[in-house]
Amino acid sequence: MVADPLKIFIKVVEQKNFSRAAEELYLSQPSVSLQIRNLETELGAKLINRSPKHLELTQSGEIFYGYAKNILLLYDKAKEEINQLSNVVTGGLKVGASNTIGEYILPFILTGFAAQFPNVEIETLIANTEEISQEVRANHLDLALVEGEVNHSDLVIRPLMEDEIILVVPNQHPLARLPIVTSDHLQDQVWILREGGSGTRAFSDKLIKDRGIHVRKSYILGSGQAVKQAVIAGLGIALVSSWIVRKELKAGELTTIRIKGKKLTRFFSLIKSKNHEHSKAIEVFTEQLFTHELLTSTNTLGIKGIED
Repeated sequence: MVADPLKIFIKVVEQKNFSRAAEELYLSQPSVSLQIRNLETELGAKLINRSPKHLELTQSGEIFYGYAKNILLLYDKAKEEINQLSNVVTGGLKVGASNTIGEYILPFILTGFAAQFPNVEIETLIANTEEISQEVRANHLDLALVEGEVNHSDLVIRPLMEDEIILVVPNQHPLARLPIVTSDHLQDQVWILREGGSGTRAFSDKLIKDRGIHVRKSYILGSGQAVKQAVIAGLGIALVSSWIVRKELKAGELTTIRIKGKKLTRFFSLIKSKNHEHSKAIEVFTEQLFTHELLTSTNTLGIKGIED
C-alpha cells in the first residue's frame, strides 16, 4: 500500500526512535529500517541522521515529513469519500485520554465502537491531562477525553459527564472511624498525590489550598492505580475519582469518608483542536460519546459521600 512507507516514516519521526516505532506498528525493527532506506533511495536523499543515542531529521527529512503528513491526510480523505458512497465508516481515529478515563472508561467505549465499525483503524494515547491537551493542540490526536479544567483558546471543549471526587483512607487510619470530617481533621495528614499535569492533582491542590490544609508530608505517584494501592497499603490519604476505587470499596479494601461542605465534583470533557480536519470516523465516534450509556448514566457508588 502506498501509504505504508509514509506511515512508518512519520511514526519514526514522532517517536524519535526506530524500536518504539516498530513496536507501535507491530513490525520488526529491520523492517522499519528497510522501509526508511527504500524511501531515501527513491528520493535520492538522506532523510534521517541517527546514532545509538540520537535521531534527527535532515533538511530533506524536514521537507518530506511535512509533505508525508499532508499526503496521508489526503489519502485518508479519499478513502473516506469513496467509502461514503456505500455508507461504510473507515479511516483512522487517534483518541487520547487522561489516565482515569483511559484506564477505567475508554476501553468500554472503544470496544463497542470497534465492533460496530471494524474498518476504522484506532490508535490511543493515555497520559495526564496536560500532556494529552498538548498532543491535541499539536494535531497528533483527533480528539481526547480529559478530566479537570483545560484552558486553551485553540481547543473546542465540550463537557461529557460529571465525575465525583472522594476522599479515601486506609481502613486502619484514625480518620476511618469518623462518619464525617472537616478541614480541621485533614490538617497535618500524609497525602498521596498524582504528578503535576494530572487533572486529579490539580483538583487536590486546589482543595488543599482553598481549605487552608497543612500537608505534613506528601508522596507523588504517577497513576491512579499506584495512588489507590498506596492508600490500601497505609501510606496516606488521597482524593481520587470514584471510578477508580469501585471494586476496592465494594471489597472493603479501603474506606471513603464524607467531607463536610459541597459535593466534590469535576467534569470529564471532550477536547478537539479548532483547526483539525474532521473525518466521518471522528464525527461518528463523537456522536456515540454523547449517547453512550456509560457516560450518560449517573456515576455513583451508592455513597452519600459529601454532606451539605
